[in-house]
Amino acid sequence: MFLALSAYLGPGDEIIVPEPSYPAYPEVARFLGAKPKFIPIKFLGPERGFALDIEKIEEAITPKTKVIVVNNPQNPTGALFLPEQIDEIMRIAREKKVAVLVDEIYDNFVYGPGFKSFMTFEDWRDYVLYVNGFSKTFSMTGWRLGYLVIRREVAKHLTRLAVNIWSCPVSFAQKAAVAALRGDWEPVKRMVDLFRRRRDLIAKKLREVPGFEVWPSEGAFYIFPRVRKVLDETGMSVEEFVEHILYNKYVVTLPGTAFPDKAGKDFIRLSFATSEEAIEKGVERIKEAVEELLAKK
Repeated sequence: MFLALSAYLGPGDEIIVPEPSYPAYPEVARFLGAKPKFIPIKFLGPERGFALDIEKIEEAITPKTKVIVVNNPQNPTGALFLPEQIDEIMRIAREKKVAVLVDEIYDNFVYGPGFKSFMTFEDWRDYVLYVNGFSKTFSMTGWRLGYLVIRREVAKHLTRLAVNIWSCPVSFAQKAAVAALRGDWEPVKRMVDLFRRRRDLIAKKLREVPGFEVWPSEGAFYIFPRVRKVLDETGMSVEEFVEHILYNKYVVTLPGTAFPDKAGKDFIRLSFATSEEAIEKGVERIKEAVEELLAKK
C-alpha cells in the first residue's frame, strides 16, 4: 500500500477515501504530503447495508485528485459493494484519468453472490493499483506478507524504493506463500463456511441488544452495528460507550470513529474471528451493559 501510494501521491495531491475506512489509507497519504478527502459510505439501513456514494465520489474529484481508494469486501463495515458500483468507479477512473487503489485482501471472505474484482476489467493495468496479502485467506497474519500488482514499468521503479525500505521479505515466508497459492484450497473453503456461521450467530445475537441496528456483513469478518439510539438515550459518545463496555464488561469493540474521519460516529465494530462460545458470551455482556445503562435513564 505504501509503495503504491508513493508512486502516485506527492505534496498537494488528493486521494479520495470512502469512509469509515482502514486508517492506513489517509495516514500514508498524509505522510506523503497529500490530502485525504473523505466521502461517507451510505448506510441504507439494517435490511440493505452499506453502499458507495458514487455521485459524491465523482463530485469530489479535482485536478489534484490522483487516487480513489476501494476496499472490497470492506473493513470495518463488512460491506460487499455491488458489481455496478465497481463498474462506476472504473468509469470514473477512465474518464477522470485517476488511479484506483484496490484493496481486496478479504476477497475470499464473501458470504453471498455479487463480488466483482477489479482484476476482471480488461484494462485494469491502466488504472488499478492492486493490493492483497496472505494474512486473511491463509491465516498467515504474523508472517507480514502482502503484494502489489501494478504496471511492469512502475514496478521497476518501486523495486528500488522497496529495497531501501525493507530489502525483501524473508525467504521462508515467500516459500510458504507459494505453497499456500499452489496448495489445497479446501481448508480455505471450510474456514469461510465457519466464518459464515459465526457471522449469522453474531448478527442474530446483536439483534437482541436494545437500540442496535444490525446488518449482517456480506464480506470480511467484521460486523458494524449502528448504535445511535443507544447513544442518544444514554447521552454518551461512541468512544465513551465502547470504553464503558470494555471497563465494565471486559469486551473489546472499536468505535466507528477509529476508522477516520467522521462517518463512523454512530457505529461500533466487532470482529467475529473468534469462537462461537466467545461470540455468545461477548454479545451477552454487551446486552447486559446496554440494559443497565438504559435502566438508569
